[in-house]
Amino acid sequence: MFTGIVQGIAQVHQLHDRAGLRSFELAFPPGFDDGLAIGASVAVDGVCLTVTSRPAADRACFDVVQQSLALTTLGDLQPGSPVNVERAARDGAEIGGHPLSGHIDFKATVVQVRQPENNHVLRIQVPAPWMRYVFAKGYIAVNGASLTVAEAQRHTEPSDGSGWFEVWLIPETLRMTTFAGKPVGAALNIEIERSTQVFVDTVRAAIDERLGPLLPALEALLRQQGRTLDDIAQPPALPLR
Repeated sequence: MFTGIVQGIAQVHQLHDRAGLRSFELAFPPGFDDGLAIGASVAVDGVCLTVTSRPAADRACFDVVQQSLALTTLGDLQPGSPVNVERAARDGAEIGGHPLSGHIDFKATVVQVRQPENNHVLRIQVPAPWMRYVFAKGYIAVNGASLTVAEAQRHTEPSDGSGWFEVWLIPETLRMTTFAGKPVGAALNIEIERSTQVFVDTVRAAIDERLGPLLPALEALLRQQGRTLDDIAQPPALPLR
């Protein structure tokens, strides 16, 4: 498990491709790998990876299978690419973000970057059907960083469950992560907040089970109001951190 508090920026030192597998060697910031053993877990841009070898101090190697390469941004990395890294949480550790599994749900895309004074705002495009799990003031993990959703909006045309959300990044977050270098068009790894997913899926299943044949009529009524079933399933708002 991880906390979503990025502990530094590593760089891809080298990579090797084999049939169905890509191996990465990462160069860590000083001190990050103190006590890091083979078999330990590290979140790399939010993806939980296992240390396979330690070729040198401040370095470690990881293997990534094709499924993970296709689902995440790891398949696009090249030597020199910077990545967010976090060590696995220890028992009793403070969780400054929110619990993360390191299992990426989907890739999203930066569609707008704004820089108001002392802030950095990313608007992130979300593919269908994942917007049902993204709500203003809720938590979300972006490239392994636990962030609070400042604003979220579902598309009405097409009303397929796609949309966008925004996160506001303070200078300290920019210093400790790779977000300052993400331009429009950059791909990002997204892990949704699990309790939100469970809540939404449970409510939707209950609606499907109880309403049955009435669902088409309810959906039509909601469309007239510019709403969807996902709005009904919205969990209570969380306080801003």
